[in-house]
Amino acid sequence: MIGLIALVAFLTKTSIEKPRTVAYINQSRYFTVADFKNTKTLSYVDMSHQTLEAAKTAVQNSELTGLLVIPNDTIIDSLAVKMQFYSTESPGVAFVEGLQSQFNEKLKITKMLNLGLDTTKVASAEIRTDIHLNNFSGETTSKLKNEIKLAIGATSGYLIMMFIIIYGAMVMRSVIEEKTSRIIEVIISSVKPFYLMLGKVIGTAGAGIFQFLIWIVVLTVLSFVVMPLLGMNNNINMTPEQLEAAQKLGNINEMELAVNEILQLPLVTIILSFILFFTGGYLLYSSLYAAIGAAVDNETDTQQFMMPIIMPLMLGMYIGFGVVINDPHGTLATIFSMVPFTSPIVMMMRIPMGVPTWQIIISLVLLFGTFLGMIWLSAKIYRVGILMYGKKPTYKELWKWMRY
Repeated sequence: MIGLIALVAFLTKTSIEKPRTVAYINQSRYFTVADFKNTKTLSYVDMSHQTLEAAKTAVQNSELTGLLVIPNDTIIDSLAVKMQFYSTESPGVAFVEGLQSQFNEKLKITKMLNLGLDTTKVASAEIRTDIHLNNFSGETTSKLKNEIKLAIGATSGYLIMMFIIIYGAMVMRSVIEEKTSRIIEVIISSVKPFYLMLGKVIGTAGAGIFQFLIWIVVLTVLSFVVMPLLGMNNNINMTPEQLEAAQKLGNINEMELAVNEILQLPLVTIILSFILFFTGGYLLYSSLYAAIGAAVDNETDTQQFMMPIIMPLMLGMYIGFGVVINDPHGTLATIFSMVPFTSPIVMMMRIPMGVPTWQIIISLVLLFGTFLGMIWLSAKIYRVGILMYGKKPTYKELWKWMRY
């Protein structure tokens, strides 16, 4: 997992820093050759002396990224400037935004000069506002800390959803394998179906929790190894007052600042909540996966039953990214963090933002209580379906099995 994250980061950086060469036709007197400065990732070729069609043909038959056409001054004097960029392939969003920002600043200064404004005074009037959020207990939250909370919450919610699906599918495949190989007929002669299903669910849950614990230990050890290599030992675990003083003096870099902000979060609460909500969510959904595995003869037949299981998980993700990020303590976020089928994801996204302990307790009680009810219903399907072969069950038949 660590290697995968590092690989994605490396590939992203490689994509952003990919060298590109852009040809341009400049029809405006507002830009000179000096405005087209070559950088590490972007260089320019002047084709202003050619006609548009000739330049397009030349660029198309070369390895240049594209052709940028800057219109004449009449168009630039308007409120919206529409430059043209011609290329064989559609350029990336970041590349286009980089081009726009480069020329926007130049045009802004030119426009101010045309209006008779003093650009020096305008620049000196610009000021950056940094709002620090404080609660009445004295805790201060900066913009960076807020972003870190959102990132931790989103990552936790996504991991829970991903591993519920992965481990739930493992349980389902295990049941199907035992059923198709007829091993289940031997096992069921000495173990009740309910205990067999419960053991399978809890055993896989234990494997998942153990894996998470390994990750936590490995990441903790790695942090102690990596931070000294980056020279971050001196500026770690500072108090909020020391952190603010270090920022004013410029004695702390962005990475050290981020690590300090993370260490000030309630990490014990976040980790324990993550384990509890993963366990509850997994137990709830894996009981449904086990019931589906018992009801069918092969994995292909499971598709008709998968959608009702996947939909609440997807809803939890959409609620998390669409509602929790904007209003973590609102009515919608609170309700869906209590609903057992969405609470593992939504509540984990809310916890880093600060959630009352009583809400976490109620959510966990409802989650584990629903698990007990669902595993009781799933066991009714399991005990009938585990010995049925050669017939595709319907929702109507599953309902009959639950009523036996």
